[in-house]
Amino acid sequence: MSSVGGVVGSRSTDPQREQAAAWHISSFSPNGGSNCVEAGPLLDGSGRIAVRHSRHPDGPVIVYTRAEWDAFLAGVRAEEFDFQ
Repeated sequence: MSSVGGVVGSRSTDPQREQAAAWHISSFSPNGGSNCVEAGPLLDGSGRIAVRHSRHPDGPVIVYTRAEWDAFLAGVRAEEFDFQ
C-alpha cells in the first residue's frame, strides 16, 4: 500500500494486470505529457482509478478506489498540496 495526502492505494506488482484503463494525460502537461502521470478508470467496471508514469507506461501502476480518488481530487481542489 502507498499513501498520498492521506489517500491510500494499492500498487500493482504486475504492470500488465492493470493496463486495461482509459488513460488520460493532463492538458497541462508540457511536451505531450512525456514527463507526467496518466490516470484513468480501469475498464473492468469496478470504478477504480489507475495512475502510472507516462514515461514508463509498462511500469508500476497504482490503483485507487473511487472513494480514494475522489478524496485526492477534493484535496487538490482545496489546495492541500500547494507546497509553495
